[in-house]
Amino acid sequence: MDYILQILGPMLDGTVVTLQIFFVTIIMSLPLGLMLALGRISRFKLLNSGISIYIWIFRGTPLMLQLLFVYFGLPFIPVVGEVLVLTDFQAAILAFVLNYAAYFAEIFRAGIQSIDRGQYEGAKALGMTYSQLMRRIVLPQVIKRVLPPLSNETITLVKDTSLIYVLAMNDLLRTTKALVQRDFTMTPFIVAGIFYLIMTLVLTYGFQKLEKRYAIYDD
Repeated sequence: MDYILQILGPMLDGTVVTLQIFFVTIIMSLPLGLMLALGRISRFKLLNSGISIYIWIFRGTPLMLQLLFVYFGLPFIPVVGEVLVLTDFQAAILAFVLNYAAYFAEIFRAGIQSIDRGQYEGAKALGMTYSQLMRRIVLPQVIKRVLPPLSNETITLVKDTSLIYVLAMNDLLRTTKALVQRDFTMTPFIVAGIFYLIMTLVLTYGFQKLEKRYAIYDD
């Protein structure tokens, strides 16, 4: 017990880095994913095709590869490497946001396209603009329908934050491994597992409350 109390300090510091990556990624990737979804279903073929390629690339390649490319590869690209100088934290955020926005875009697209076409026609008959239709009719229904897949992706994000280990950032996993190598004990791994379970438990509980709330409104 004394040893656990001793390592809690550095492990909590690592958890703070993990949570920073998580929250910044969520805050930035959700609206970006929604905008990509709207562009994905637009009638502009060039925009639609460009976003489709973007989603294909970021969903079809490993997140770790994207992290390594953003951090180590971008500086070697002419002009880009001179203008875009990123810290390890900024590189991690950029890679995570671009990756998760692609996944969220497909979730939102499926949710939007699941809305009955009659509602679009009814809104058009009432004289609503496209933005009014989306804001007042479509998106409120989409939010309820996409909550389960959003919940799954959000929980996955918590675990994926451990990949920033490759950028030598002192997140929870890297701190844990350093403690294991220093003290020759598996206890930090167990404590880290508990930390991750607590974070996913809080997210699971939060999404369950949201789903129940929307279910009450439907009733």
